[in-house]
Amino acid sequence: MTTTPRRRTVHSGGLPLAVFEEGDPAGPTVLLVHGYPDTHAVWDDVAADLARDHHVVRYDVRGAGESGVPAAREGYRLEQLAADLFAVADVVSPDRPVHVVAHDWGSLQSWEAVTAPGAEQRLASYTTMSGPCLDHMGHWLRHRLRRPTPRHLGQLLSQGVHSWYITAFHLPYLAPGLWRLGLARAWPRVLRDLEEVTPRPGHPQPTLRRDAVRGIELYRANMRPALRNPRERPTEVPVQLITLTKDHYVGAFLSEGLERWAPRLTRRSLHATHWSALLEKGSTVAAMVREFTAAVDAGRAAEAAAAGRLVVVTGGGSGIGRATALAFAEDGARVVVCDVDLAAAERTAELASLIGPVAHAYQVDVSDGDAVDAFAKEVAADHGVPDVVVNNAGIGHSGTFLQTTAKEWQRVLDVNLWGVIHGCRAFGTLMADRGAGGHIVNVSSAAAYLPSKALTAYATSKAAVFMLSDCLRAELAGHGIGVSTICPGIVNTNITRTSTFSATTAAEQAAKQARAARLYARRGFPPEKVAAAILDAVRTGRPVVPVTPEARAARFLSRLSPGLLRLAARLNVT
Repeated sequence: MTTTPRRRTVHSGGLPLAVFEEGDPAGPTVLLVHGYPDTHAVWDDVAADLARDHHVVRYDVRGAGESGVPAAREGYRLEQLAADLFAVADVVSPDRPVHVVAHDWGSLQSWEAVTAPGAEQRLASYTTMSGPCLDHMGHWLRHRLRRPTPRHLGQLLSQGVHSWYITAFHLPYLAPGLWRLGLARAWPRVLRDLEEVTPRPGHPQPTLRRDAVRGIELYRANMRPALRNPRERPTEVPVQLITLTKDHYVGAFLSEGLERWAPRLTRRSLHATHWSALLEKGSTVAAMVREFTAAVDAGRAAEAAAAGRLVVVTGGGSGIGRATALAFAEDGARVVVCDVDLAAAERTAELASLIGPVAHAYQVDVSDGDAVDAFAKEVAADHGVPDVVVNNAGIGHSGTFLQTTAKEWQRVLDVNLWGVIHGCRAFGTLMADRGAGGHIVNVSSAAAYLPSKALTAYATSKAAVFMLSDCLRAELAGHGIGVSTICPGIVNTNITRTSTFSATTAAEQAAKQARAARLYARRGFPPEKVAAAILDAVRTGRPVVPVTPEARAARFLSRLSPGLLRLAARLNVT
């Protein structure tokens, strides 16, 4: 049920601030700080959701909405804005620390408060969207200018393009004139066409034109001084960073290295534009805030730090699956592993729990679609919808087409192809319905593009996974879900000891398994390097990742001279 917020006035620095409260004052207090050119009304959806179990407080920042207006530019300095935040917090929650949630310029000014000495005594947590700390950004810029690698130069150029409006805001008369002469009237169309926001009554606010004109002073009072002489601004406050994947103004790379300043950092992502996050996906944002604040309030530090990152790994009992689970755990993620061998999965979960948050193990046969569906539902119910799914489970098989029996074909396709299909369908549906983006990793093989007459069934299954990933990537792009295809080569795992061979006796099969295991061991490429490639693919969004040198060479040859590979396929290479 929607209720009318309770209004009160808080004075700070000689100005009245209009403060609006909802929910039970006895609940945890969440303080929502809006950005430019908004007012507290931009939080309506988020506030209504959080008010069910929180004391929700919003206020119009100085110069906006119903709050007072500074007499001079100095009144918009970050130090004064941070003082306003503390003043509101002291009045609405004098006895308990508050959870701060901020967006856009609300985030910039909240960073000033969060990084103030002793902030952890008054601020329980901080959730930030689309607004870096200006001091952190100043150090970010200096680092890239000192090390002008192609990647760093690309980031600087990209952010410069995205931040064109900041330069315009510093030019005399231009920005205020644009707002007064028509931009304010056109703002609903801008939000609809560029930001994917459905028009609604009461937004933008009736005071938009004057709020926008006054708010330009935020940029003029703070941008150049902070970026020219950045301060050291660490914080001990738990921070949740929600990266908006479709943000037209703030690049995701601006948060690289943020752990230096905020060691208790949780990273999450939301498939939304700068404003649609609040105006179209308010309930999703509220759910992220609720989960994070609950973990912080319960004192579960590890859980709070990993609240936004849930990773599911199939075939996680050994080899690449185990290495991947451990790598994500070391990166701070909550990990769920499944394997047909429950004891092996439990051992992986035990190891992951030693280096990261508590991990969980399940026994699942990925070739059974109903079992995978049930597994996905259980994971969602017990742990939440995963942010990353690694479809790794697979088996090896060697044999020519004429040697391979129908039963052997069925076994290979059931695990290697249908196992990936089941995982993509079960978890991909949950991720798409959630609307917060995510990433699916499908482990294929260099055999997907390296034909061999001795690996017909195996290569066919992996080539199908490769094409499945390409098709799925196109479909899920609109949901903000990335898909990466990982193509290991010769990696030292136990797949060689469990691979099967067509047209062989039991003794011959055992000898071939031992010979293959020795060969892979001599090659010595560890599964941990594949796991590192998987983490990098999730971070960068790379679509196809050949891992080993031979996998990269084969990928290159498959494009340069496919005929040569077709000739090589005639060799008896297993």
